[in-house]
Amino acid sequence: MTDVGAGEMTAELLARHDRPGPRYTSYPTAVEFHEGFGPGDHAARLRDAAGHPDDPLSLYVHLPFCAHRCSFCACHVVVTGTERVAEAYLRRLTAEARLVAAHLGERRVLQQYHWGGGTPTHHSPATLARLHHDLLSEFVLAPGAEVALEVDPRVTTDEHLTVLRDIGFNRISMGVQDVDDRVQELIGRQQTWDQTARLHDTARRLGYSSINIDLIYGLPGQDETSFARSLDSVIGLRPDRLAVYSFALVPWMRPHQRRIDAGLLPDRDMKFALLSLAISKLAASGYRQIGLDHFARPDDELSMAYDDGTLSRNFMGYTTKRGTEIVGLGTSAISDIGAAYAQNHRRLASYYDSVDRGELPVERGVALDEEDRLRRFVITELMCNGRVRADELDERFGVDLTEHFAAEITELDSPGGLIETGFVTMTDERIEATALGRPFIRNVAMVFDTRLRATTAGEQTYSRTV
Repeated sequence: MTDVGAGEMTAELLARHDRPGPRYTSYPTAVEFHEGFGPGDHAARLRDAAGHPDDPLSLYVHLPFCAHRCSFCACHVVVTGTERVAEAYLRRLTAEARLVAAHLGERRVLQQYHWGGGTPTHHSPATLARLHHDLLSEFVLAPGAEVALEVDPRVTTDEHLTVLRDIGFNRISMGVQDVDDRVQELIGRQQTWDQTARLHDTARRLGYSSINIDLIYGLPGQDETSFARSLDSVIGLRPDRLAVYSFALVPWMRPHQRRIDAGLLPDRDMKFALLSLAISKLAASGYRQIGLDHFARPDDELSMAYDDGTLSRNFMGYTTKRGTEIVGLGTSAISDIGAAYAQNHRRLASYYDSVDRGELPVERGVALDEEDRLRRFVITELMCNGRVRADELDERFGVDLTEHFAAEITELDSPGGLIETGFVTMTDERIEATALGRPFIRNVAMVFDTRLRATTAGEQTYSRTV
């Protein structure tokens, strides 16, 4: 069917292993978050983190507003055309920053600072500059910090890029998804090629040190011919990185996705063919596949981290900042700090009410025990570096790979298992995904997810692995 690195992906293998599963932006996954973990628990974790003032810290800021909702989108979005609504939100965002900073004490130096959405550039340049100033009255950027945001070429102006660069932003990620007119019409996102190319070229001229472009495969109306044109067009810009995401059809979580005609979606074989096309074209153009769905130039720091085995992953994507704890601000934002995850309220009214009462706006979360931390490390290593090394497990956790994970190794090595399939190789020193198995790294990680085994989560919880 399709040659992916070493080995052949057949229709039978694809059908057998394409199943619902987590994307592992966290472990435990968000399915495990519960309302028994609340504001007081998060406050205690922040205060514990304050006792390590020299440890690295990242700040994620969620700006949820968009003028329109694209039908494919699975992000937490608030549709509005009114600046007054946004102003009320930004006031609470700044107030939340003060609440969080008060608990963190002296630990306020940021190695990473990221605005996501929504559409951050839905707001005016002046509004964004004011927000940046207000947040940095509570936090401090470390020298050389990653200062990044997501932008929508349809609403982002040259003035946006100029003001943001002047106040310190040095990285941008541009949403493109697909450049084909018919695909854009089917997903409700009309974006001209001129808008995309102009924004890229302006960002390059202004000196942004890293430009990423997002594409999605598996969208309605896509085929190999149309997606090849999209890939060729974007590759021609020579961005520093590309993220090529699998379309996650989750209408039970995002009801607006029901607007998509499922009959126009590529079938399983076609979707895998689109992924294979992306891998081959990007490799031929000098990009290296990093982790599950990212591609970078060989001289990019993500490539170098992958070579060093130090690549990591968090809610902001793949990163070189291994072990960095995260504070999230805004609706739905997730903090990863003090061996716990804490997610803010998703509804604006609930978020406003908590902040107005001077309370951390946490809706739910989960504390990690020692076994969770061990398995988070294993799953992160698989998702990022494609392997788990026995010496690292022994050094970090005092755990013997073959003894502690005997049941998982038995499953991998069972008849018809991932080793026999050719997705994984194993020695006493390491477990490693093959080139054929890399597109199915989520399946490999699922073997080590004891929480997944203990639940009935499945078809109506997770997107499919292909």
